[in-house]
Amino acid sequence: MNREPGDGVSVTKPKEWATGLPAVAHALQYSLQQTSVRRTALTLLNINQAAGIDCPGCAWPEPGPKDRHLNEYCENGAKHINDEATTRRVTAEFFREHPVSELDRQSDLWLNQQGRLTEPMVKRPGADHYEPIDWDAALDLIAGELRRLDSPDEAIFYTSGRVSNEAAFLLQLFARAYGTNNLPDCSNMCHESSGAAMRETLGIGKGNVSLDDLYQADLVFVVGQNPGTNHPRMLSALERTKRNGGQVIAVNPLPEAGLLRFKHPQTVRGLLGRGTPIADQFLQIRPGGDLALFKALNLLLLQAEDANPGTVLDHEFIAAHTSGFAEFAEQARKLDWDQVRTATGLTRAEIEQVRDRVLASKRIIVCWAMGITQQKHGVPIIREIINFLLLRGNIGRPGTGVCPVRGHSNVQGDRTMGVWEQMPQEFLDALGHEFGFTPPTHHGYDSVNAIRAMLEHRAKVFVGVAGNFVRAAPDSELTEQALRQCRLTVHISTKLNRSHTVCGETALILPTLGRSDRDIQASGEQFVTVEDSMSMVHASRGRLEPASPHLLSEVAILCRLARRTLGNEPAIPWEEFEADYNTIRDRIARVIPDFDDFNARVTQPGGFRLPNPVNDRRFPTATGKALFSHNPFEMIQPPEGHLVLQTLRSHDQWNTIPYTTNDRYRGIHGSRRVVLVNQSDLDALGIPDRSEVDLVTVWRDGIERRARNFRVIAYPTTPGSAASYYPETNNLVPLDSTARISNTPTSKGVIIRLEPSTTPTEQEHVQ
Repeated sequence: MNREPGDGVSVTKPKEWATGLPAVAHALQYSLQQTSVRRTALTLLNINQAAGIDCPGCAWPEPGPKDRHLNEYCENGAKHINDEATTRRVTAEFFREHPVSELDRQSDLWLNQQGRLTEPMVKRPGADHYEPIDWDAALDLIAGELRRLDSPDEAIFYTSGRVSNEAAFLLQLFARAYGTNNLPDCSNMCHESSGAAMRETLGIGKGNVSLDDLYQADLVFVVGQNPGTNHPRMLSALERTKRNGGQVIAVNPLPEAGLLRFKHPQTVRGLLGRGTPIADQFLQIRPGGDLALFKALNLLLLQAEDANPGTVLDHEFIAAHTSGFAEFAEQARKLDWDQVRTATGLTRAEIEQVRDRVLASKRIIVCWAMGITQQKHGVPIIREIINFLLLRGNIGRPGTGVCPVRGHSNVQGDRTMGVWEQMPQEFLDALGHEFGFTPPTHHGYDSVNAIRAMLEHRAKVFVGVAGNFVRAAPDSELTEQALRQCRLTVHISTKLNRSHTVCGETALILPTLGRSDRDIQASGEQFVTVEDSMSMVHASRGRLEPASPHLLSEVAILCRLARRTLGNEPAIPWEEFEADYNTIRDRIARVIPDFDDFNARVTQPGGFRLPNPVNDRRFPTATGKALFSHNPFEMIQPPEGHLVLQTLRSHDQWNTIPYTTNDRYRGIHGSRRVVLVNQSDLDALGIPDRSEVDLVTVWRDGIERRARNFRVIAYPTTPGSAASYYPETNNLVPLDSTARISNTPTSKGVIIRLEPSTTPTEQEHVQ
């Protein structure tokens, strides 16, 4: 695959603050490269407004309508919506000029920059070009393949967090009416560990924190997360926390600019002043050391209670609302401090300073993201975080709680709507009762097991609704092999991406409306809904004319496909759903708890918040109480001469798609094929800064996985660790290297070695 030239990289000092005027300038520059001044103004004035377009980027919530800024978006949100609103077009002529074999060699950046897809395309068996196909023929082709399968479980229905609640509900309804629970989604590869840990200990797989809680907190932990790049509007909430007297502790193997200092671009002091320091304490932890850190904090709290009985722990809360405390406390006291120091790389004094901040705080929130969930011990880490919060009653009170920060705009809504391979029986019963059929009860494939099923010819048709599965999944070569072994691959997409170049025997690209496009159906103009990271459900209304008259909405595509595949059995009103999305929401209200009067409530400015029993200190676990847990940890111990790699995003990137080859906050410009390593490790390994290396990992399967031609950059990472961008390094993550319980790929704990490159540097076709 062609790539950016390693020799083109330039390096400057990492930034010590984030946002401010440069963010405004970069957002406008990228937006105007993609589309006109008029369209840029239209998108930016409507994004994240109460009657506007929900940002198709991250899932960070908006303040209430009365507290919302006219420019309620971040640099990345502005880029993301105008990347979708681009006036560039991918037409049938483009596919005539570019064979699949050529497209397969292009970079993710180049593919994305070609623009919006405009009409259905098919690649026939043995062909090297996509060619036009009309909608009826395309959908008949898919329906025919689905009906010819020996079992419904030979089909896989994947989706990402870009789809709306309405489309997600219809996708899972179609799949289950067809006869399978094979509904992998992007949650499998990001926050599955969060859901698994919280369901077990709190009884519900969602966080319970609101923006108001953040504003009221005395202390906020930000663990394994880089808000400045991944959720920039979170920084404005943390700034408000700080101005209300709260403190922030950042835990991360890399220093991140946004957590050092934030310059709010919507205030004079942010644009012209020094901004606000965010992190009061930065713990530069070793990868995999988070479990040891929270176990150490919990031991220190128990010891503080021993020294001053009745003043540290919330005994009333523990007795009334939790179980398992005695067993937890007994195990916690056996902690080995030498192991803690080795695992975390932190001194006892640093951890005791955190304890002192905790003891001085009445209201504490812990936020985390994929730096936690994509570890082998991601589930135990989150369980230990919950232990930490339970000890002092920091759950179920204002200003307290668990805050998993989701990465894509409706990834939480997808799960609420039933897009999960193992939905509980209560949901399946309600769905079957409403639509008159018996849904399958056996669990389906998650993302990792879907890849295995395709490799082993147990799955033969792949249907992807949004997303870029090939580049989001681990073990890139095996993932590509799996898709290529399918009889049919289908991608419902807005823009060209790498997944379209990795084709089954027959491959279809079905172009769809974006979040910013107006959606006109038989009953008139439609809106869709989403659910953000904090359980707010609200409407999104497109404002732009569609990129092509040949586009269909995701709802329309799914309804037409379901009609062709299922016929009238069961009797589901697909035509009615396509014509009027209100009818979909009426059915959602009858199937899914807490969506009563969905259509009326969601039209209120700002929408409505789904209730969370944890906020009433009700815990729907088997015991009816929150559970303390025992979580033994195993340190990541790389062999001599090896490092622990974590994959991450650059600042100019959204999920799998880079917008440029720069990472402004980290001071990297001109290339994405870089690996960041501490200077002390480079010295010990005898590797010169800026030299070109291959990244190599060998897993227990004996397969050598190699990412070639990366430029080494000396960077203040934690000694013993390395960092590099995904998806370029996803091929280093073995398919079988997953988190226990959640089966999430361990992209934050890959053991690698660095070898001098022997392959000549290739040049990128198009920058």
